[in-house]
Amino acid sequence: MNWLKRTWKKILIGFIIVLALAAAYIFYPVHEDLSSLADRAANYDVTILRDTYGVPHVFGHTDADAAYGLAYAHSEDDFLTIQQVLLAARGDLATVYGPDSAPADYLVAFLRVWDVVDAEYNNLSPEVRAICEAYADGLNVYAAHHPEEALPGLFPVTGKDIVAASVEKSPLFFGLDSTIGHLFSDNPEPVPTPTKVATNWLFGMSPFTTESTDNTENLKKFFSVNSVAKLPEPNNTVEYNSNEFAIGPSRTSDGQTYLDVNSHQPYTGPVAWYEAHLHSDEGLDMVGGTFPASPLIIHGHNRDLGWALTNNHPDLVDIYRLTINPDNPNQYRFDGEWRDLEVRQAKLEIKLIGNLQITVKREALWSVYGPAVRTKSQTYALRFSSFGTAGIWEQLYRMNKATNFQEWQDAMRLEQLPMFNAAYADKLGNIYYLYNGVIPIRDPNYDWSNYLPGDTSKTLWTEYLPFDELPQVMNPPSGFIQNANGTPFRTTLGAGNPDPSLYSPTLGIDMDISNRSLRMLELFGSDDSITPEELVQYKFDMQYSKDSVVAQFVDILSNAQMPTPETAQAQEIIRNWDMNTNPDDVGTAIMVYTLNALSDKYPDAIALSRMGQSNVNDAILIDAFTEAVKTLNDHFGRVDMPWGDVNRLIRGDVDLPIGGGPDILHATYGALQEDGRLKITDGDTYVMLVIWDKDGNVTTQSVHQFGSATLHPESPHYADQSPLMANRQLKPVWYDEAEIRQHLEREYVPGGGSNPHQ
Repeated sequence: MNWLKRTWKKILIGFIIVLALAAAYIFYPVHEDLSSLADRAANYDVTILRDTYGVPHVFGHTDADAAYGLAYAHSEDDFLTIQQVLLAARGDLATVYGPDSAPADYLVAFLRVWDVVDAEYNNLSPEVRAICEAYADGLNVYAAHHPEEALPGLFPVTGKDIVAASVEKSPLFFGLDSTIGHLFSDNPEPVPTPTKVATNWLFGMSPFTTESTDNTENLKKFFSVNSVAKLPEPNNTVEYNSNEFAIGPSRTSDGQTYLDVNSHQPYTGPVAWYEAHLHSDEGLDMVGGTFPASPLIIHGHNRDLGWALTNNHPDLVDIYRLTINPDNPNQYRFDGEWRDLEVRQAKLEIKLIGNLQITVKREALWSVYGPAVRTKSQTYALRFSSFGTAGIWEQLYRMNKATNFQEWQDAMRLEQLPMFNAAYADKLGNIYYLYNGVIPIRDPNYDWSNYLPGDTSKTLWTEYLPFDELPQVMNPPSGFIQNANGTPFRTTLGAGNPDPSLYSPTLGIDMDISNRSLRMLELFGSDDSITPEELVQYKFDMQYSKDSVVAQFVDILSNAQMPTPETAQAQEIIRNWDMNTNPDDVGTAIMVYTLNALSDKYPDAIALSRMGQSNVNDAILIDAFTEAVKTLNDHFGRVDMPWGDVNRLIRGDVDLPIGGGPDILHATYGALQEDGRLKITDGDTYVMLVIWDKDGNVTTQSVHQFGSATLHPESPHYADQSPLMANRQLKPVWYDEAEIRQHLEREYVPGGGSNPHQ
């Protein structure tokens, strides 16, 4: 029997050893040797000057040198987010963040992101490929010097990764993730919204809530770009976006030209603005805002001209019902014949625990229209604008380098940006508005607001509205242009607006108008001699227009029969409210909490009312009003709360009152906290006001909601600009090297291992 005991003892010891080795493999941290990547720094000639606000001014010999320096500087401030963006573009988020991120990885395969990148990368100009490779090297060198910050398996990155990030992100800007999430839901019929209003949040719409336990909502959430970085999310779905305007010399007090660059973004995450200045000996001299993993300035100005981009909502996505062959589930009818669906298996690598990963395969279909989704009862296909293009950086490079309007417009004609309003101004006094979009030309005999028959080439659009036929306004007699995510047909006052009768409803061009646009039309239209001081005042305007949807709601609430003494007390406050959102106002909190409750319970109500397609009835509005009153009373024991006491700009230990509100020119959107206050998560983020004088000299002011040090609480620039934003103040943008050196905090050559935040 002793031999049997010895045998079992050996088996047990062997089993323990195997378990120990397995545990060591699973849990032992893997350290990649990235040191060789540091050598790439020798290929670049660049110096970074950090000003006293921590803003990087990157001076390179070539344009590629400047892109390399931008990558390094941005990595110093926000390396994690940049890496997450690139992981998402590769479809590898789940290798680091586990099963929750697998749907986002599937989306990369489903949309064939890398097919597009591989096919189009060599079609980019040598200059743009060099910029993308240089930016990638900036990340590689930073990773080599800071390996403890590098995510596993990501490095080295290449120029293709940088392009892939733009290809992956581009369709999310016009809400394709929402459409796909809906088709993968338990009930993909009917159409999600009759107006096909995009519900993406990249330029302002609230993301799907993470608090839902419903699988459909979770799937939608993870198809959103928000899965890249786990952000605090708003407790409302109030529609909001961005502002842009330009004012020509005929309407300013001193003959100067003004430009407002003011996209409203999430405060943190993959599409939060980062301020930078790029300068090269090859003529690049651009300052403005950019996103993580972006090798160029996205909007801002150079010495000669500038532009702003804001979200618009042309109809760029269509859904088709396919007729499947009853004898072959992988065939569909098209023009009287059976066609084969192209079937691929998307392989998703998913981290389970430690180093342990599994591979999961999921079907990814493709049809003549584009990607297809097979449900239990129906197979759907999607077609979306700009598939197959990968030239966003090509277009933005040419926009960055443009020296006059014709060069800038020629860059816009490349049509690599699938949508966005653009406001332009230059040193010669030209102002220009473009409703930009790669908008499909559709057969007017079909209802494009609904699902389409997927069995005929008549619904297979292949052409787009020509650039010269897009709505646009050049130097109107009024002397100003504006847009705040609404209709292009009210860009200005008087002559010069585009004619809406020239545009088919099948294009889906915006017809609604926001409070922000109404206010700009009122403010600029009543002032024919706008001063630089008024420029700042108008940008930070905090008033609701008498013609806004909010004014309609105030009228309803002021005259309604209230159900309780508490709501009657709140009604008196609303009756006396001046519709201003100053921090001291006491009616604002009631109305904003009402808007949030209305959006939570009736998500389409505000958007439809603004478009004139549906009015919020008294019962719905009073219901939301009652909930708002209850929220305020439960948390504060009163409803007459000064707005700044509940509306807060919070960053680390900084906790400041702030004005503004939903659909206000000074936009602030807050998430409801446990203490009942609203923590601002979106709205005014990077604000830039540009002035060219009569001699063509440019001066600029800007403000960021936090500061340059995105992920470093120990840095003095983690929240140094927050008091400025809360007080509606701006800082100077230093542009000339001599001026930058007068306000210099630090000068260095990127490629060392020092920590700039210590």
